Amino acid sequence: MTVVGVDVGGTNILAALVGTGSEVVGRAKATTPGGGPEEVLDVVCELVGEVAEEPAAVGVGIPGPVTDGVVRFAPNLVGWAEPVPAGQILSERLGVPVVVDNDATVGAVGEWVAGAGAGASFLLGVWLGTGVGGGLVLGGRAYRGAFGGAGELGHVVILKGGALCGCGRRGCVEAYAGRASMERMVETAIGAGEHTALHEIMAERGKGRLTAGVWARALAAEDPLATRIIDEAVQALGVGVASVINLLDLDTVVVGGGLAEKLGQPLVDRIADAARPYLLVADAERRFIVAALGDDAGVVGAAALARDLVRH
Repeated sequence: MTVVGVDVGGTNILAALVGTGSEVVGRAKATTPGGGPEEVLDVVCELVGEVAEEPAAVGVGIPGPVTDGVVRFAPNLVGWAEPVPAGQILSERLGVPVVVDNDATVGAVGEWVAGAGAGASFLLGVWLGTGVGGGLVLGGRAYRGAFGGAGELGHVVILKGGALCGCGRRGCVEAYAGRASMERMVETAIGAGEHTALHEIMAERGKGRLTAGVWARALAAEDPLATRIIDEAVQALGVGVASVINLLDLDTVVVGGGLAEKLGQPLVDRIADAARPYLLVADAERRFIVAALGDDAGVVGAAALARDLVRH
């Protein structure tokens, strides 16, 4: 059965032909257009056509809450402030069944199907990027909640009245551990006269922003500001993850995204250590593990959901 998985991000869109063993056998990639939903869906259709002539089904991950194929809003995509029936539009245009889901959810499914979360029954996927994404697999099935908003770890409030988050609320995990928030902290500290090598490293590496590699170099050099901000991010993630574990009694936490891929299992171990004091059942044999599939997690998970769609 030929299925295609698509991962729509704020920067790029990746489509992949995924085999029955969840292996990626063909890829196509394009820059995410900034002209709104119609342009994005045009690119999705083009990429699907590049990797498969007649797929049996297509799965698509999009960064926002999704209910029955309708993207309620997508804050990291230009012009997606209103609901978009992406599933229906794509199915009509491609002529095949299409399932659309939240990008963090499909990433969690990908790691559960073929990555670090294999064998888990109750899994939380944590994605460290511009924001902090979260996806859930509960009882062996993707869990979306009543309105498609389940798994939003980044917007679990850990401090009432705390730091301002990009969502407009205060005290969210993302306000401390999302890349955009961390970059704002750096600028604020520099404005207050604090010294850091972060910008120097960024310039040396020819980067236009504070990438995971820049943070890694600064941490290796024991830069005080970088160390403090990462410490705060780890603590925020630990408290947020612990709260989710206490609520759902998870057996596995998989951490992915650029920073996790760069810093590896030591970062995940630090998050586990930060979570442990807040866990109600602290002695359970839970796994905290770095994601294994990298950029392929989303397309593999989306393809798995597509395959399930036509099986049932």
